[in-house]
Amino acid sequence: MRIHIDEDKCVGGGQCVLAAPDVFDQRDEDGIAFLLVDDPSPAHYDEVVEAARLCPALAIEVDR
Repeated sequence: MRIHIDEDKCVGGGQCVLAAPDVFDQRDEDGIAFLLVDDPSPAHYDEVVEAARLCPALAIEVDR
């Protein structure tokens, strides 16, 4: 699975962290999302897709 976060779009809403806390986190200084793991296991796929769906800025893209 490939995940791309567009940091320019990210508004720091935190929905990705709530949906997939093992995959996403936010920087303390500005709240911008980042990946905790570069290549999450397939077991996290549904959570990651949900995180992308919930993103208010549509800043997350997921390719299987």
